[in-house]
Amino acid sequence: MTNISVTVNGTERRAEVEGRTLLVSLLRETFGLTGTHVGCDTSQCGACVVHVDGKAIKSCTMLAAQADGSTVLTIEGLAQDGVLHPVQAAFHEHHGLQCGFCTPGMIMAAVDMIERHEAQLDEATIRHELEGNICRCTGYHNIVRAIQAAADHMAGLRHAAE
Repeated sequence: MTNISVTVNGTERRAEVEGRTLLVSLLRETFGLTGTHVGCDTSQCGACVVHVDGKAIKSCTMLAAQADGSTVLTIEGLAQDGVLHPVQAAFHEHHGLQCGFCTPGMIMAAVDMIERHEAQLDEATIRHELEGNICRCTGYHNIVRAIQAAADHMAGLRHAAE
């Protein structure tokens, strides 16, 4: 067993984990943050995407012990003071979800995508970057539309702040 310390959604959390414990299991089972989903156990579906030290990762591919000392952001930490993050709001507004199972991973991947590409984000890039996230319900059109709308909105906010 290994003692680890991880800052999750702004709160330092400590846990004792086995060497084989995955980050997704730590988040869901130890910390009770069930918004991060387990969909495939093979890193194919993207339902478990979280941000570790500012980068999107599939939390089923990372051992919890590897996250020791890291900052983790999950879907539960995205909204601030009861206000949805622009990507969450865009998914709601543009119907970018159906059953909702893939939605947390899609949103976390989208936030990372927007932060990396900013104004250069176009439909082709969005579709390419979503290849690691599977939605079994939709044709992705509304998901792509939601991500583009959020990217445009966030670019406008950045531009207004300058």
